[in-house]
Amino acid sequence: MRYRERKDQSAELLRLALAEMGRHDAAFTPICFTVWYEHVGGINPRLSQAIAHQLTVEKRFSDETVERLHREHIAEIDGQTAERISDQFQRVMKNMGDAAHATGETAERFGDELGSFGGALVAQDPAALASLLAAIQAGTERMKASALALKAEVVRGQREIESLRADLERARVDATLCPLSRVLNRKGFDQRLDAMLAAAPSSGRTHGLIMVDIDHFKQVNDRHGHLMGDRVIQALGEVLRASVTQPEAACARYGGEEFAVLLPNTTAGECLQLAESLRARTKAMKVRNRTTNEVLLTVTVSAGVACSRSGEDPSALVARADAALYRSKQDGRDRVTAG
Repeated sequence: MRYRERKDQSAELLRLALAEMGRHDAAFTPICFTVWYEHVGGINPRLSQAIAHQLTVEKRFSDETVERLHREHIAEIDGQTAERISDQFQRVMKNMGDAAHATGETAERFGDELGSFGGALVAQDPAALASLLAAIQAGTERMKASALALKAEVVRGQREIESLRADLERARVDATLCPLSRVLNRKGFDQRLDAMLAAAPSSGRTHGLIMVDIDHFKQVNDRHGHLMGDRVIQALGEVLRASVTQPEAACARYGGEEFAVLLPNTTAGECLQLAESLRARTKAMKVRNRTTNEVLLTVTVSAGVACSRSGEDPSALVARADAALYRSKQDGRDRVTAG
């Protein structure tokens, strides 16, 4: 278990965490709470060191800063999962090693018995031969049983190792997923962006990046509260997952209310078409009161599109897509601009 505090202890940490959250500009989100809870509780020394350093350059943390702290110091394969997988793997290897050792000892004993049988043959001792034949027969049965036990242990070990591999993969995926929007987090985005640009596109094609930002998101939080803001984030995540269906493409929450879509091996026209589809589908989405079905608000997004250039590094591609997104905002929002 990552957190072991009693109820009274956790209540005090809650009070301290909320006090810290109130001193900063970041929204009161679960991610923000987790960052400050682990800091004030002394649970995560590496995180506390990063916070102390960040405070020297930024007195009031933004959403982006808090999400980066969470991504770099909390959103990884947690220690309990890593320790459990390591312990189970060591147990599997020990069991297989023990079975192999037992088989080796049985084989050594059987070899000694065969050697004795050879000596009796040379001496032509009928009584000794009869006794040794019985011993060899018993040794053969032991070898057979030992070999079967080793085989069973190897098969069992293979199954357990495959299960551990699946556990590790699930933990790896969870570490790169935004729990609110269910798309990649910033860490996952950075990994996929690097991988995309490391591979050359096919002839006549390019790699595309769409940056998407929710219009007037601060007003949503101010007027309707952060829970409504979270619902909007979740809803946009659903739109992205439903719209971006290419096998190699990826959606990510870049930070705060900004999202990104990676489109490997595409064309500028396809990128613009998808960006326009995302804009239209988001605008058609209505956020309703779950009790009365009343429409509470309509959400729009602005988008910027950029396609990779030969030799361009990831930060340059992101900067061009962001600049195009900024122009969409300047020109009235609810639109797509190519960079």
